[in-house]
Amino acid sequence: MKVFYLLKPCLLLFIVLATLTAQAQTSSLTGTVLDETGLPLPGASIQIKSINKSTTTDAAGKYRLSGLPNGAATVIASYIGYTSLTQEVTISGNTVLNLSIKPDAQNLNEVVVIGYGTQQKKDLTGSIATVSAKDFQKGAITSPDQLIQGKVAGVNVVSNGGQPGGGSTIRIRGGASLNASNDPLVVIDGVPFSGNTLSNAPSPLSLINPNDIETFTILKDANATAIYGSRASNGVILITTKKGSSVDPVINFNTNNSYETVAKKVDVLSADQIRAYVNQFGNKSYDDDPTHTYKALLGNANTDWQDEIYKNAFSTDNNLSIGGIFKNVPYRVSAGYLDKQGLLITDKFERATGSFSISPRLFTDHLKIDLSLKGSLTEARFANEAARAAAIQFDPTQSVNADNQYGNYFEWIKGGVPNPNAPRNPVALARLRNNVGKTERSFGNARFDYSFHFLPELHANLNLGYDLSKGYGRIFVPAYAAQNASTQGFQGSSLDEQNNKVTEFYLNYAKDLTGIKSRIEATAGLGYYDNSSTSHSYNEYKGDGTTITKIPPFPFNVEREKLNSYYGRLIYTYDENYVLSATMRADGSSRFGEDHRWGYFPSVGFTWRTIGEDFMKDSKVFSDLKFRLSYGQTGNKDGIGNYNYMAKYFKNTNQGQYQIGDTLYDYYTPSAYEPDLKWETTTTYNAGLDYGFFKNRVYGSVDVYYKKTKDLLSTVDIPSGTNYNNRLLTNVGNMEVRGLEASINVAVVKTEHTSWDIGVNMAYNKREVTNLTFDSDPNFKIDAGGITGGTGNNIKYNAIGQAPGSFFVRKQVYDANGMPLEGVYADLDGNGVVDANDKYFYHSPDPKFTFGFNSAFSYKKWTLSTVLRANIGNYVYDNVSSNFGVRSNILSPSGLINNANVDVYKTNFSNNEYLSDYYMKNASFLKMDNLGLAFDAGKISKNGNTTLRISANVQNVFVLTKYKGLDPEITTGIDYNLYPRPRTYTLGLNVGF
Repeated sequence: MKVFYLLKPCLLLFIVLATLTAQAQTSSLTGTVLDETGLPLPGASIQIKSINKSTTTDAAGKYRLSGLPNGAATVIASYIGYTSLTQEVTISGNTVLNLSIKPDAQNLNEVVVIGYGTQQKKDLTGSIATVSAKDFQKGAITSPDQLIQGKVAGVNVVSNGGQPGGGSTIRIRGGASLNASNDPLVVIDGVPFSGNTLSNAPSPLSLINPNDIETFTILKDANATAIYGSRASNGVILITTKKGSSVDPVINFNTNNSYETVAKKVDVLSADQIRAYVNQFGNKSYDDDPTHTYKALLGNANTDWQDEIYKNAFSTDNNLSIGGIFKNVPYRVSAGYLDKQGLLITDKFERATGSFSISPRLFTDHLKIDLSLKGSLTEARFANEAARAAAIQFDPTQSVNADNQYGNYFEWIKGGVPNPNAPRNPVALARLRNNVGKTERSFGNARFDYSFHFLPELHANLNLGYDLSKGYGRIFVPAYAAQNASTQGFQGSSLDEQNNKVTEFYLNYAKDLTGIKSRIEATAGLGYYDNSSTSHSYNEYKGDGTTITKIPPFPFNVEREKLNSYYGRLIYTYDENYVLSATMRADGSSRFGEDHRWGYFPSVGFTWRTIGEDFMKDSKVFSDLKFRLSYGQTGNKDGIGNYNYMAKYFKNTNQGQYQIGDTLYDYYTPSAYEPDLKWETTTTYNAGLDYGFFKNRVYGSVDVYYKKTKDLLSTVDIPSGTNYNNRLLTNVGNMEVRGLEASINVAVVKTEHTSWDIGVNMAYNKREVTNLTFDSDPNFKIDAGGITGGTGNNIKYNAIGQAPGSFFVRKQVYDANGMPLEGVYADLDGNGVVDANDKYFYHSPDPKFTFGFNSAFSYKKWTLSTVLRANIGNYVYDNVSSNFGVRSNILSPSGLINNANVDVYKTNFSNNEYLSDYYMKNASFLKMDNLGLAFDAGKISKNGNTTLRISANVQNVFVLTKYKGLDPEITTGIDYNLYPRPRTYTLGLNVGF
C-alpha cells in the first residue's frame, strides 16, 4: 500500500503541471483519410510529429485535432497494412488536410510495440517479429499461445497434450537454462504476466481469452529484450489487446462450436491376441497351487480399454464485444464463455471472461489515459491421468464391470483385497476420482502518458498494474474405490493465491534534428515489482471422513519477491538510414544476498537501411534491404527460488519427533544453501538481414545468432560436513547456443478478385553444455530425466559437450535378421567387459531444424488456408514400449494378466531392457496443424451495418512420421502417458453490427 501512497503526489504533479502550462490554442487540423480506391479508412492514425499529438479517424474516415500551435507541422497518417504518409503543412486557424495512403505489402512503416515504447518496423535494430489477428491460427483456440503456433521462425510452441486448457511449452531460440525456467517473459498491455501455475488450473495462459488479443510481438535477441533485464534470457512476448477505435459502436459476436475425436491410440494387443498368447504359454501356475494357472484367469470380454476411457467431445466458445468512441473516449467491452469437454471421460474445462478498456484524452490530448481490466472465472474437473497408462496395460479379456464391493468395477484381487501389484480398472480410475478446481483471476493496469505543454517532445509515463489470482481445489475418492485401497479413499482440499503488483514510471523524449538530418529517442525509467504467492493444503481424510493427516491452519506458505529496476534506452537515427540503439537495465532482487543482489544488463544494436542509399534507390529488383547487428546481456532468476542464499528449515514428518515429558514435538532440519547465488547471465550476438524484392511481392529476413550463458544453476557434489547436504545447487554451469533463422513471404497471386500468399519459416538451433563443475571435469554428468519402470532408471543427462537432456543409453546388438538380442550390448570401450562404462550419449529431444508453412488462397469472398509445421532431428525415448512391450508383462508373476504394447512382437524380449538404444526413435515429423475454409459475406443488411463471416476448420489434420508411438512431438523427449492431441472439427460464425 505504501507504493500507492507514494504515487499520489505523482498524479497530483501531472494535473498541476498540465493546468499551469495549458495554453489557449485555437488552431485545428481536420480532414479525411482515404485508401487506394478512394474509400474512407476508419481507425487510421493521424499524428503531428513535432508535438506528438495524435488521433484516429472515425467511421467516415474523418479526423480532427484541436488546440494546435500555429506554424509548420509534419503530419503522419498510418494504418496497419498501409504505407505511412508524411506530409508537411502550415497550420493556421481551421486547416483542412485530406490524405490518401496506399497498401504496403511488408508494412515497413508499421508501428511495432517494443519495450516501453514503439518504433517503426523499418528502424528496428533488434530481432523482432509481429503476428497480428489476421494471421492467427484459426479454429478451436483455448489458450493464447496456440494463436502463433508455427508462425514465427525460432519460436517453438508445443501443446502439452490434449487436456482442455492444458497450455503449451513455448521456447524462443531453444531456451538458455538447465535448471531455471526456459519460459519467455509474457507482458500483456504493459503488465508482466505471472507464469506461475496454480495447482487448481490447467495452465496460466488458459485463463486469458484469446479473442481479446490484437497482436503478439516476439522479442528474440538481447538488443530487443535487454530492457527487461533479469527476466529476458528466454525472450519476451508482448501481447497487445483490442481497443475501441470506431466512432460508431461496433458490436461483434462470434461462436466456434467444435467436435473432437481421438486422432490416434496406442497400439496394443487385442483380446483375441491375448487369449492366443495365454492359451499357448499360460498353462503354468502363478503360485504354489497347480490349479491356479494363467489360462484360468482369462475373461470372456473383448474390451478396448482406450475406447472405454476416451470419448468424442463437444466444445463451444462464444464471445461478444462492443467497441467504439463515446464523446472522444475510445472504449471496448467484451465477454466470453468457453465450455470445453475433454477426450478423457470426466475431463471438463469451463471459462467465463470479461474485459473492459477506455482510453480518454485530456488537456487537448496532452494527457492520454489507458485503463484496462480483465478477469476470468474457471471451473475444471481434472480426469485421473493414471487411467491412460492403465488402459494400455489392463487385460482386454476382462469386462469393465463386475459384481463386487469396489463400485462394481472389475479389479484384480489377491488375498481378499485389490492386488497391490496390479493396474487398477481404467474406467474406475476416471469415474471414482473427483478432482475439481476453481480459479479467479483479474489483471489490469492504468497507464498515463503526459506530453508537457512547454516541451511536447517530452512524455511522462506512469504504469500501475496488478495480477491477482486465486485457486481452490478439492479431491474426493470414495472409500470403496480400489485405487486407494490402502487408505480407504481420500478427501483433501487446497488453496493457492498469487498477488503481483507493478509500478513503473519512465520518461520518453523524441526530437527531430533536421539541421543535422538526425533524430533521437530517449527513454529512462524505474520500476517496482512486488510478487507474492500463498499455498495451503487443508486436513486430509479417508473417504469415510476419518482423518489421515491433520494440517494446522498456520502458517500459510507465503513466498514473496521484490524487484527494483532502473532502465534506459537511447535510439539515434542519422539520415533515416543509420540507426544506433543502446539500452541498460539494472535489477535488484530480494532472491539474492546483499553482495549479489544487483544485476546489470546492457545492449547495443546497429541498423543500416541499405535500401535508402543513393545506389539502391533506383533498383528494380530490391524494394527493401536492411542489415542489423546487435550485442547484449540478459538475466534469468526464475528457477532460483526465494531465499536460497540462506538456510531454510523444514518440518520433518511424524516419524521425526522428539519427546519431552508426555508431549511429542516436531523438529526442523535445515536445507543446504549457497550464500553466493546470483543471476544466470546470457550474452547474445545477433546479425540479421531484412529483404524485399519486386515491390515487396517477396520479403523476409535472415538471422544468425550466438548465445553464451554463464553461472547456470547446477547441482554439484560438495565435501560432507561443509553444508547441510552433500550436494548443492550453485552457479557453476556454462552453455552455448548457435542458431540460424530465416523466413520468406511471397504474394504468389495478387489481382482484383484473387490472392495467394505463402509464408515459410525455418530455424536451426544447437545447444551445448560447456561446463558443469568448478574444476571443469569433462566426465561429469548429472541426471536430467528419469523414466517409468524399474528403480532409479535415468535416461537423460546434462554433460559437457552434449545438448541439455541428451539420452545416455546402451548400444543394442542385433542378430543377422536385424532382431535385437535381449541383454546383449556393445563393448564400446573394448575392455572385454560390458558394464556401465559402455553407455554412450545418443541424440537429444531438441530438433535440429524446425519449419513453419502458411498459405492463404482467396477468391472473391472465399478463403482457403492452412498451417503446417515440421521438426527434423528430434528423438524420443519410447517408454511405452520399454515398459509394456515385453513378454513378462503379459503373464505377470503377481498372479494376473496384463496387456502389452505390440512392440513385444518386434523384440520378443522376455524382460524389460530399459536402457537399450533400441527404444530411441527418430521422431521427425510433418504436421498439418490447421486446414480452414471461410466465406466472408461482407455486409448483409440494407443499411450496410451488419456483416457475416462463416468458417470451417480442421485441426491436427495429419501427421507424417516414422515414429510409431502416439505422437512424435514431446518436449521432454520421453513418451509415456501423453494425453492424446485431438483431431478437432470447428464451425465458426462471426456477426458484426
